[in-house]
Amino acid sequence: MPKIYERPQELLGAEGTALGPTEWLHIDQERVNGFADVTGDHQWIHVDTQRAKDGPFGGTIVHGYLTMSLVNYFLPQLIEVRGFSHAVNVGADRLRFLSPVKVGSNIRGIGEIVGIEEKKGAIQSTVRVTVEIENAEKPACVIDTISRYFPEN
Repeated sequence: MPKIYERPQELLGAEGTALGPTEWLHIDQERVNGFADVTGDHQWIHVDTQRAKDGPFGGTIVHGYLTMSLVNYFLPQLIEVRGFSHAVNVGADRLRFLSPVKVGSNIRGIGEIVGIEEKKGAIQSTVRVTVEIENAEKPACVIDTISRYFPEN
């Protein structure tokens, strides 16, 4: 269940708020192959299940950028902001890949609001999302996502 803010202005002072965790998401080879097709990244460590068995991870692993892009899947499960005319994804800071995700793993997101500021007529939030791997010591990645919400007039 996401943390709900009825208006962007309610985010002011919300720094330090913990978000999540989300439900687990199973990562299968079909998803990885689809990402490879879209991005053109068909490196064997991601898509060649036979060759990867003898590779450094004992099987195929998820593209780091696929793991990162799934943050967009987790964000609406972590936080929901309402009452805006429009919102934009400003970008991201501090991306780190800490552990590979093996195909067949389950991952989920947890979050923390690490920054809120008024900017150019909007409320800008920075949410740190950590992608956890089920039964792993270290997370797959950590990224600070930046969103800007323009309040309704």
